[in-house]
Amino acid sequence: MAVPTTAVGTRPVAALDATDRARLLSGAHHDPHALLGAHPVPGGVVFRVLRPYAESVAVVVDGRRTELRGVGDGLFSGVLPLDTIPEYLLSVTYAGHAYEVQDPYRFLPALGEVDLHLIGEGRHEELWRALGAHPMTHQGVTGTRFTVWAPNAQGVRVCGDFCHWDGTAYPMRSLGSSGVWELFMPGIGEGTPYKFDITRPDGTHTMRADPMARRTEVPPATASIVTESSHVWRDEEWMAERGARPVHEAPLSVYEVHLPSWRPGLTYRQLAEQLPAYVSDLGFTHVELMPVAEHPFGGSWGYQVTGFYAPTARLGTPDDFKHLVDALHRAGIGVLMDWVPAHFPRDAWALAEFDGRPLYEHADPQRAAHPDWGTLEFDYGRREVRNFLVANAVYWCEEFHIDGLRVDAVASMLYLDYSREPGQWTPNEHGGRENLDAVAFLQEMNATVYRRAPGVMTIAEESTAWDGVTRATSDGGLGFGLKWNMGWMHDSLEYIAHDPVHRKYHHNEMTFSMVYAYSENYVLPISHDEVVHGKRSLVSKMPGDWWQQRATTRAYLGFMWAHPGKQLLFMGQEFAQGAEWSETHGPDWWLLDPAYPAEPDHRGVRDLVRDLNTVYRHEPALWQRDTDPAGFTWIAGDAADDNVLAFLRHDTDGTPLLAVSHFSPVVRHDYRLGIPEDIPAWHEVLNTDAARYGGSNIHNPHLRADDGGLRLTLPPLATIWLRPT
Repeated sequence: MAVPTTAVGTRPVAALDATDRARLLSGAHHDPHALLGAHPVPGGVVFRVLRPYAESVAVVVDGRRTELRGVGDGLFSGVLPLDTIPEYLLSVTYAGHAYEVQDPYRFLPALGEVDLHLIGEGRHEELWRALGAHPMTHQGVTGTRFTVWAPNAQGVRVCGDFCHWDGTAYPMRSLGSSGVWELFMPGIGEGTPYKFDITRPDGTHTMRADPMARRTEVPPATASIVTESSHVWRDEEWMAERGARPVHEAPLSVYEVHLPSWRPGLTYRQLAEQLPAYVSDLGFTHVELMPVAEHPFGGSWGYQVTGFYAPTARLGTPDDFKHLVDALHRAGIGVLMDWVPAHFPRDAWALAEFDGRPLYEHADPQRAAHPDWGTLEFDYGRREVRNFLVANAVYWCEEFHIDGLRVDAVASMLYLDYSREPGQWTPNEHGGRENLDAVAFLQEMNATVYRRAPGVMTIAEESTAWDGVTRATSDGGLGFGLKWNMGWMHDSLEYIAHDPVHRKYHHNEMTFSMVYAYSENYVLPISHDEVVHGKRSLVSKMPGDWWQQRATTRAYLGFMWAHPGKQLLFMGQEFAQGAEWSETHGPDWWLLDPAYPAEPDHRGVRDLVRDLNTVYRHEPALWQRDTDPAGFTWIAGDAADDNVLAFLRHDTDGTPLLAVSHFSPVVRHDYRLGIPEDIPAWHEVLNTDAARYGGSNIHNPHLRADDGGLRLTLPPLATIWLRPT
């Protein structure tokens, strides 16, 4: 049945002020809701609609259709003789087809005063619930609320497929002094791509992805996508138990993974079918995922982030990523994630000069420019920026059940002169080189995460001797739970790279770490950074022939797993991959193909890693007192001529485990070590020279102490672990 139609010509059209009209059409009006929509005027209610390219627009009230008059530039207006503003729809005609839609400009703000207050204070710990695109029901109508922080903008408009990427029809309103712009758009929902068209202070326009987008298009496309989660978590048991024991008193053995290249081509859901089983089989307690937040350039490995709140769309949707985390948890595996608050790229559609002026980056160009990576550093002194990052850390832990954040490039944040020459940096207010804003940010982030997400750990990649990285914030520390031990990594890799005949001159490189081992809570990392860019893979760092390279790798891993501190090993190194890692093809899985002649060589190293993890998890002496000096005793720390290192690890009950590493390619018979007299008999619990690992199979089947000493046969290039019988 045709809808009755009337004309507006009998009543005068309430014209817009010329200045308001110009600002509205140019996208520079702070309050479009004051102009568009329905408003009481003398003689009735004026309806104004901005719909460029529409042939006609009508107002539908109680089934009665009233045509509005076109007044140019896509504006339609008319006055209806009404006493109050009614419920109404718009009927908009394009190319001869009429569409009935809700008017976005008849709705009150969908963001509350409490949210705006917290945003203004820089204390909104659930910022992702306030900003961004959120499907919701508002005033009885379903749609999406769009909100964005752009305090320097003259105006902001929403655009997307729904308006052919011309945002003229959808200007947002400024919500007071908060710098937040808002628009509720009826009928927009899950899966809709969008961006913000921002009018800069100089009147020019820039099209930007949403900084708070929780889903994005697949790169190289750059639009944000409206999303709503429907994932139902099934990891209740894991979440309830993960904080039962402090991380520094628990076993932690981490398998570092670059998801896009672990098995190239797999989606998050396909990874969920393979990765948990593989990691469980090898006995690692956790995986550490290289940054999964959205990034435009895959060659950055995820370390140049543009979508801080969105898992990369290369592998699936946010719910697909949740499915992967869920699967790992249900397999008993914790999930750590690299988090990158140190910098962001300069892409013109992302965060750089977001609203026409420095916003997320520091206003001082010297402070803003990261000298190493051609990126921009965050302005940690700005409360809204600090809030953006602190809430982001909480977001990954709460929304995706992430168990820990490994914070990248902490040193570059802490020092004002990081990679800068004299004259390229300005001292802090005390005349020092410390970035006090970054210190305050890291302390706030750590304190907030530990308060809000029990059982979660934070881990610093910090390469200097900054004091108190893992000290509590209440005691003036940065508040991290753990810190990567870059000194141990560098020194130990330097040592094993030397020919065995020269190692005695570098013996201190293997012992020096114990001088500072208890100054922080450490992780021992053999990460992706050590097996790329000409550094060679772990096994290829070793001197000698193929047998010696594998043997030294096994001995080194045995030493690493026994050394105080937690463990981290990058993918591919668990089976002695000879080539450097490349993100384009990932690990060389073909080395484990039974048809490959050298497959037993690689399988042997993988079998050792499995056994290292198994014994490690069942020997509290190897992890229970990682941060307690009383849990470690040197037995032979000065046997440089023999290339031997021997030490005891003790659990809380005093039960020891003896680790002996021998980095010479010879057999040493009847090698005497002094040990506590009250332990008469020992047995091997692990020997990296075992035949099934590819070794020469020299063992110590039964060992008895005499006169406070233990006589061993040391296999060549091997580590053995002994336990009291």
